[in-house]
Amino acid sequence: MRKDYDAPQGAVHTLWIDSECLKGNLLGDPSRRRIDVYMPEGHDGRGLPLLVDLVGYTGGGPGHTNWKNYGENVPERLDRLIAAGTMPPVVVAFPDCFTRLGGNQYIDSAAMGPWETFLIREMLPFVEGRFGCGGQGRRGVFGKSSGGYGALVHALRHGGTVWSAAASHSGDVGFEFLYHLGEFANTLRRLSEDGMSVETFLRKFEQGPKVKDADWHVMMILAQAATFDPDPSQFCGIRLPVDLETCTLIEERWANWLRWDPLRMADRPEHLESLKKLKLLFIDCGDIDQYNMVYGSRLLHRKLDAAGVAHTYEEFHDNHSSVDYRMDTSLPLLAKALA
Repeated sequence: MRKDYDAPQGAVHTLWIDSECLKGNLLGDPSRRRIDVYMPEGHDGRGLPLLVDLVGYTGGGPGHTNWKNYGENVPERLDRLIAAGTMPPVVVAFPDCFTRLGGNQYIDSAAMGPWETFLIREMLPFVEGRFGCGGQGRRGVFGKSSGGYGALVHALRHGGTVWSAAASHSGDVGFEFLYHLGEFANTLRRLSEDGMSVETFLRKFEQGPKVKDADWHVMMILAQAATFDPDPSQFCGIRLPVDLETCTLIEERWANWLRWDPLRMADRPEHLESLKKLKLLFIDCGDIDQYNMVYGSRLLHRKLDAAGVAHTYEEFHDNHSSVDYRMDTSLPLLAKALA
């Protein structure tokens, strides 16, 4: 629903890409992927910066271009912000990265698939070649929750080379706070109803007819396990980093998770150098985030300050849910940094 019906309305183009790198992935997910691309009114894309929207867990990029009740979708938000002069025009790509396990963390995985490779080596050239947008120094990445995590990790690994600006809304930071304190135990309790079998749980989940809210949390943990510590010999590549009877951490497996925690990644000099090459790094989080992400975010902010990494960090009084309104802050910053 548009807030400003007088704002010139941009166009959303729907593209399809046949990915080579996603073919034959372990989860059996389709390699043909949809990419919605927002184009501001009066532009064909040439010479404009490109932003890439990485959505949160359970989402797909085209979901952000759908009609939304009592609120704006992202193209409507962009129309309003551009018409008001709050931000310069940009092209925005919304790639579909949904998986059998309910979402994505946007890194390469032997189980989930090479999603980082897909985004950088296939999706970006495809969109930029079609519209003449983006290019070196003119690309930004943003997202919320798992998408915020993806934006952070891409900035840590490819800042200044692939990406020149990044914004993370309530991104996954501080894995001890997110997962170790409760989520693994909750997952084991749910799996106990299916004989501790991931395969049985997942097949029941897929068959329906109705998904319980609690089951989505289990799916999230299974997706993270397949992302951060995949074992292709297991069903869907999933192995948990805890003993299935006592829920105690298996240190070598948990270490594989932690090396993908942005809070730990920021300890590595090469990753800090990548962040220092960015034109903009924006991080925010709700101060009552129900997944405890605010604590990791605060620690990351302090670590970046100590390392001399220029960034903007903000907290706002809200939780993890329905915080798309924060894009009113990040999108203009991204667009101005890349203009």
